[in-house]
Amino acid sequence: MNTTQTHDEAFLSVKKVEKRYGISDSTLYQWSKSGIFPKPYKLGPKLSRWKLSELETWEQQGREGAE
Repeated sequence: MNTTQTHDEAFLSVKKVEKRYGISDSTLYQWSKSGIFPKPYKLGPKLSRWKLSELETWEQQGREGAE
């Protein structure tokens, strides 16, 4: 499974985030770098994860902005 949970906080892998939003990894990292998407947490040299709670907040902000 590509979801990691630490101290009651779920972290999603690159693949899970790509699937959740229907985007490629290059788009995901571009959005993160430009500040329009939450930044990943680097857990190792080649291991990035996104906090599910931060993604849900980002989603909510997007919905509120669309109203």
